[in-house]
Amino acid sequence: MLFNSTSNRIKGTLIFFLVIIAVGSILYTQVLIEKIREKERAGVELWARAMEYNSRPHYVQTRNDLEAVALAVSAMAGLDETTRNRWIRVLERAEADLSNASLDFIVSELIIKNRFEIPSIVVNDQMEILHSRNTGNRKLDTSLIEEFGSLNEPIRITLGADEHVEEQFVYYGDSGLIRTLQFFPYVQFGLLAVFLGLGYISLSSLKRIEQSSLWVGMAREAAHQLGTPLSSLFGWIALLKEQNNDPGTLQIAHDISSDLQRMQTVAERFNKIGSFPELKPARPAPVIRHVVEYLERRLPQTGKKVDLSLEIGSDKRIPLSPELFAWAIENLLKNAMDAIETNQEKARVGVRTDLQGSYYIIDVSDTGRGIEKKFRNEIFNPGFSTKRRGWGLGLSLTRRIVEEYHGGKIFVHKSTPGEGTTFRLMFPVQAQGRKPGNARNSGTAIDDQNGKQNAS
Repeated sequence: MLFNSTSNRIKGTLIFFLVIIAVGSILYTQVLIEKIREKERAGVELWARAMEYNSRPHYVQTRNDLEAVALAVSAMAGLDETTRNRWIRVLERAEADLSNASLDFIVSELIIKNRFEIPSIVVNDQMEILHSRNTGNRKLDTSLIEEFGSLNEPIRITLGADEHVEEQFVYYGDSGLIRTLQFFPYVQFGLLAVFLGLGYISLSSLKRIEQSSLWVGMAREAAHQLGTPLSSLFGWIALLKEQNNDPGTLQIAHDISSDLQRMQTVAERFNKIGSFPELKPARPAPVIRHVVEYLERRLPQTGKKVDLSLEIGSDKRIPLSPELFAWAIENLLKNAMDAIETNQEKARVGVRTDLQGSYYIIDVSDTGRGIEKKFRNEIFNPGFSTKRRGWGLGLSLTRRIVEEYHGGKIFVHKSTPGEGTTFRLMFPVQAQGRKPGNARNSGTAIDDQNGKQNAS
């Protein structure tokens, strides 16, 4: 569980910092949005007040006086037509100048040119829309009023003067800038998630490569170190057989020789770790039968009563590396036996082969404790184990042998807690044309159970 728990801690830390950054970004964006809304409200109020100002009459008395003078000049006798027209033009120009430059600016810049890009509507006290701007093709109805009212408080304006006074309300929504800022934290969060995800994947890949190199080196060094004493022991056994005719001693020597051959097989397996095996057409049934018979002879040592069965439904030749294939089957059978309780009655472990389409199927079943659903996606991860003892590398190694070395598939076909589990292996009948460069060097091929084979 060590590797798995460390990986979970790294994931948890990355997710924690990602959430902190996302929350901070959202809060800061909300502060910016509120500040922009304050500025936009000031702009809308300026526009509303401009309409309000423009609707009122200005300099009423002065305009009346100018109009009276113009009428007097028109009616004055004794003036020639040229002089009368010149005086009237001067009076008209004076009346026009009363509108002043500030009113011209408000009318032309704020009202006519409509420089603000904030969607706004003007309604009367009966909630009828009288005027709109920057609303695009949106339907002008009560839903738009409700939407704008939920976003910003409406601005009240008073138009006209004296007996012609009318109250209206300016409703406005969010500008394009605010709408863009509202989505910005989510875009930022997505980019950060992608960035952290790529970073985690890169770090995990580097970590796996480093671990692979370490495990491969250890496995090959172990195989190398075992080679010399094994050769010496084979020599001593041969000498013992030549110099001793006692049947009991010869039987012991034969049993020791069998165990030494077993140790040599384990050493050869370790030596193959990290190198791509050569696949040759072979029948898997004899290899499976040899593994089953080997484990069957050692069942009494486990203290369990297990019915170990083999059913060959097909024995078609498939591309195999017999040594690695046997290792994978042995790991699955050992896991199946470990899943069975010592005092369990009618315990069964079975292997069944069949041919389905272009795949050679092998099912390894047991009546053990089963696998909980929450663990089914993790059992093939290096370092994951539900057992007190063990490195949790057996199933990881098995998957590597089946999928990467043989181009096949392995998965939990079915499992019920308390009733048992069935692992399914699928090997292509035809070679997949894989190349050595496709295999990943991995140290996950070392299982502490394999080390126990020396003593079995």
